[in-house]
Amino acid sequence: MGTEDNRRDRMLVLTRKIGEAIAIDDHIKITVVQIKGKQVRIGIEAPKETKIHREEIYRAIQDENKAATQSMAANFARVQSPVKKTGTDG
Repeated sequence: MGTEDNRRDRMLVLTRKIGEAIAIDDHIKITVVQIKGKQVRIGIEAPKETKIHREEIYRAIQDENKAATQSMAANFARVQSPVKKTGTDG
């Protein structure tokens, strides 16, 4: 059983016609706007602060964030070094 099969087992699959919608909680509405061949155009109504991305864009953002975090951690580790205290006592 592949990853896609596992994901499908956890996925709610619904059938909708053009103009029909799906409600998620009280704040998100997904409507089927157009069906053309193998493509489905959907409309999403959601609060302004809700981040909505196509999956490939979302993954690219996550990859960039991860790379940036790793780069920052490496730079921080390089900058940190034991500080020797020098001065006079007394």
